Amino acid sequence: MSLAEITARMHKAEQAAGREVGSTRLIAVSKVQPNERVAAVLQQGHRLFGENKVQEAAGKWPDFREEFGDIEVHLIGPLQTNKARQAMQLFDAIHSVDRPKLANTLARLAQEMGQCPEVFIQINTGEETQKAGVLPKDADAFIQECRNLDLPVQGLMCIPPVEEEPSLHFALLAKIAERNGLTGLSMGMSSDFERAIALGATHVRVGSAIFGARDYG
Repeated sequence: MSLAEITARMHKAEQAAGREVGSTRLIAVSKVQPNERVAAVLQQGHRLFGENKVQEAAGKWPDFREEFGDIEVHLIGPLQTNKARQAMQLFDAIHSVDRPKLANTLARLAQEMGQCPEVFIQINTGEETQKAGVLPKDADAFIQECRNLDLPVQGLMCIPPVEEEPSLHFALLAKIAERNGLTGLSMGMSSDFERAIALGATHVRVGSAIFGARDYG
């Protein structure tokens, strides 16, 4: 599916939800995609991308930024504290802040470096033991903890359980954000981004629908 088709579907979903057209940002998830596919999307004028791993992003985006100019890259995968410094230099936003140790590390580095990417707190809305993220019952306290550290908390992120209706999780994320005065909602992927937009997503993360299937071989 083309970038234009995804954008058109997003605009239609915004209209249906009574939202301003263009109010949702499309993060093109370029993890594990060949550089030629990424370059093709850049050549179409898109400038917001998502990566899962610091190391992969470090090998890709400095060169693309040199060639194409101003590009926004967001980290949407898990972040180890020993990669935090490199992540803060590479990314414009980190969507996966999910534990006090990471929050404290980012805050310390922000003080030292004098800058910090935007922060989204990952909420484990499905309370899945194998998945990262703050449990919903702990969300308010952790959001406040991050604010106390002067982290630039913009919003929340979730990845709903595969076997459950995602709208339930999007609605829960929106409710937690609203009661904490947060406007950013990073939710919705290739299969469900229209439902996420209907429930207030500000950022949707779409990969395979734009770039084609990933080859992990």
